[in-house]
Amino acid sequence: MITIYYHSRCTHSREAMSLVEQLCARHQLLLEIIEYQKVPLTLEQLRSLQLKLGLPASAMIRSNAPEYKKLKLAQSDDAALLQAIADHPILLKRPIVEYQNRAIIGRPPELINELFDVP
Repeated sequence: MITIYYHSRCTHSREAMSLVEQLCARHQLLLEIIEYQKVPLTLEQLRSLQLKLGLPASAMIRSNAPEYKKLKLAQSDDAALLQAIADHPILLKRPIVEYQNRAIIGRPPELINELFDVP
């Protein structure tokens, strides 16, 4: 199964969705779509996702979002950033694709191919 953390109004998310749908068809995999702004991720889910990404929380956050500046998150540690994302889902960088206990931020969407070792 492939999981995509998705926001329908985001161009990168839509591009990633198209790529993921092709990968699912090619590899005969199920697709789970998580619209994280409609159903926010819990702190525990965010921690798990962070481990799969292998990145600091600062790499998961949209530092250009107005909420980032409003909440003064520039000097925050991982715990505070993950809590901010849990409280304000719009802060989560998107799209994120998860496959076989690994995840990648699809910016640009072509990076998703790395989960499948596709050139």
